[in-house]
Amino acid sequence: MLRVATLTSVLALMASVAMAEEIKVGVSPGEHAEIMEEVAKVAAPMGLDIDVVEFSDYVVPNQALADGDIEANSFQHVPYLDNQMADRGFDLTVVGTTITTPMGVYSDKITDLADLEEGATFGIPNDPTNGGRALLVLQQLGLITLDEAAGLKPTVLDITGNPKKLKFKELDAAQLPRSLADLDAALINTNYAIASGLSPKEDSIAMESAENPYVNVIVVRTGDENAPWVKTLVEAYHSDAVKAFIEESYHGTVLTSW
Repeated sequence: MLRVATLTSVLALMASVAMAEEIKVGVSPGEHAEIMEEVAKVAAPMGLDIDVVEFSDYVVPNQALADGDIEANSFQHVPYLDNQMADRGFDLTVVGTTITTPMGVYSDKITDLADLEEGATFGIPNDPTNGGRALLVLQQLGLITLDEAAGLKPTVLDITGNPKKLKFKELDAAQLPRSLADLDAALINTNYAIASGLSPKEDSIAMESAENPYVNVIVVRTGDENAPWVKTLVEAYHSDAVKAFIEESYHGTVLTSW
């Protein structure tokens, strides 16, 4: 009976492995990649084999998803996705929320925003949604004021008040950490800060408020949203194990949405 039971268990395991579905999920470096690796561990016993694919910039993961090179991505907030779909014609659908990563102010030259000199140069991301988000953070911190009509996507042309006469240098978001030596300060997304060895908690001199509309999401091609693997992916992400990993790894600098 023991041999039969053992053989039955082995066959069941082999059948489970054979039936496992494989997907590729695109992420950006840093916490999105690290968290998805944990999601993959949770998803494996659920019959979903996740290949985590890292992209070094914000544009490629949506193009790769639209082209069918990956099955899902997890790296962006809704305002950015909406802008990408409007500009590039992607037909993509949000299937779940993930984390919020407050944007931080970093500097190699000052340790307090009060020490920012008149005419200082601030680095901000050059894509419309993250660049606009950076300007909104600067308004939140009292450094500039913006035209309310600009909504969530203001540009430097929407600045209506700039008492310190700050100058703005718009760079690719991934390049900002490496450009700090040439800037007085910069607004950097948490994933790029972490990937560059910066600690949002210890190295930032100011942080975006946790009350913001930039919760990140899991995205798939429209038409795939009801696929069984999508449900498994979201359930694995929203597991207690992944939440515990996030809380233990990021100490409040990355916030869960569930």
